[in-house]
Amino acid sequence: MSGHSKWSTIKHKKAAKDAKRGKLFSKLIKEITVAAKIGGGDINANPRLRTAVNTAKSNSVPNENIDRAIKKGTGELEGVDYEEIQYEGYGPGGAAVLIQAMTDNRNRTVSEVRHLFSKFGGNMGENGCVAWMFQKRGVITVEKAAADEEKLMEVALEAGAEDISEQDDGFEVATTPDAFDAVKEALDAAGIETTSASVSMVPDNVVDLSGSSAESTLKLLDELEDHDDIQDVACNMDISQEELERIEAAG
Repeated sequence: MSGHSKWSTIKHKKAAKDAKRGKLFSKLIKEITVAAKIGGGDINANPRLRTAVNTAKSNSVPNENIDRAIKKGTGELEGVDYEEIQYEGYGPGGAAVLIQAMTDNRNRTVSEVRHLFSKFGGNMGENGCVAWMFQKRGVITVEKAAADEEKLMEVALEAGAEDISEQDDGFEVATTPDAFDAVKEALDAAGIETTSASVSMVPDNVVDLSGSSAESTLKLLDELEDHDDIQDVACNMDISQEELERIEAAG
């Protein structure tokens, strides 16, 4: 898969260590509600809802919370009316940033996102300025200790994966959005434990960052990820492992 971005690896590590489970639950529930609103409450007929529910279950969201979110989306229960918005811009080092948000107050969210870009030396852009650099892909990560590479390739490719690439500390399985659920289910059935699995925007190419640009970009992305209205952040930055370790050590 071309354009592997270091940000995706960093995000997965951050999510694994993130103690703010309540915030994670909130974002997962919001996605379920919107998916059910757009495509209906039947997970068998609504691929987006099926993916959202499976992701929520893999993150230990209680079934009753999932059921309630679906009913809010279909209108069976009263709930907040969320609007999906995409924001685009550039980080302080020139890396492209693509943001998926869900909000009940468009003016509030755009103001806060613009403030974060400015705070860290980036620039919020017009719609379409960076979206063309990304494609929607299923991304599943597996630690090297969790699977034999040959078995992983056999199971994943047979289930419909597009590509398997070796990363610093594991493997990354890439799929089309339509094949994502089948590949994830095949890995689960084969006893291959995954460290993360999501349908995300993946960049076609990357921008190498180092020094203060890398540090500021990481801070920007971290705060965007932490925003209540933001569901997902994609970035085409790449940082060497040595540089990343230096930044993490500096705290």
